[in-house]
Amino acid sequence: MSKEMLEIKNLKTSFRIKDNYYAAVDDVTLTLNKNEILGIVGESGSGKSALAFSVMGLHNRAKIEGNILFKEHDIANISPSKLNKLRGEAMAMIFQDPLTALNPLMIVGEQISETLILHKKEMSQKQRKEKVIDLLNKVGIPMPEHVYGQYPHELSGGMRQRIIIAIAIANKPELLIADEPTTALDVTIQAQILDLIKTLKDDIDAGIILITHDLGVVAEMADRVAVMYAGQIVEIADVHTLFDNPLHPYTRSLLNSVPNTQEGQEELHVIQGIVPSLSKLPREGCRFAARIPWIDDSAHEENPVMHEVAPGHFVRCTCHNHFHFPDESKEDSTHGIS
Repeated sequence: MSKEMLEIKNLKTSFRIKDNYYAAVDDVTLTLNKNEILGIVGESGSGKSALAFSVMGLHNRAKIEGNILFKEHDIANISPSKLNKLRGEAMAMIFQDPLTALNPLMIVGEQISETLILHKKEMSQKQRKEKVIDLLNKVGIPMPEHVYGQYPHELSGGMRQRIIIAIAIANKPELLIADEPTTALDVTIQAQILDLIKTLKDDIDAGIILITHDLGVVAEMADRVAVMYAGQIVEIADVHTLFDNPLHPYTRSLLNSVPNTQEGQEELHVIQGIVPSLSKLPREGCRFAARIPWIDDSAHEENPVMHEVAPGHFVRCTCHNHFHFPDESKEDSTHGIS
């Protein structure tokens, strides 16, 4: 594995609600290596997309604190002009909803060409069109010359997602963020998109942040996984360790919610409660404590921090040492998920 290419240090992204700012991303520290896929998982409202938009510098009215170090720049404290030079060339993003990310009034060929016009000014119009056709081929779009002249509404969801990917990879970015890239796509198209992202990682040697709530996608795609809850990273480990030996109660609850057909599971585990809204999010103590009320308060740290329990395996709060599911005794509880 190559050395780290992206370093996020104590990142805090806050949004104003009435007269106060509330952190949607709260003291997040992460690294991403070249030619690595880092999966970020968690329920809706956990702060995953807020983290992605922070890295890309796409928040308009958020207050950003901390550091995002990439290519000798601190993205959290960079001028807009320098950020624009990085975005679309050295760093790119695959957005969750391709229909809203694409301009309905422009043919897709011109939309892909825009990033080439911005970052490859030396290319002629003919060279740009050839490059766009090549990109459409790369992302598996049939009849690329025909699709070049079509509008987004004329394409299927899977085709639109491929257009978004073509735009993202046009300049062979070193950093690629994929925010729920397979949402609302059927299973066959999902598999094709994920295979495409894997191929791109090898072809352009990119570091990829894959944001998803789908643990099956994470198991198949990721090298390392960060589990995010209520704006914080609660556990991070390589993918095999996380699935074989999950420790944080939230990680274990997420994995226990996945259907297991091999074991003849009759009922799904449901995680009690919901992710709190920004303004009601507890800022002290273990943020997951309210959703596991059967665990004694003394099991939680007053100010939970990340503990390295094994090389490269970090867990927030000591409550993982005392956690068990309601239908288990403390003695029967095991950390591993079979």
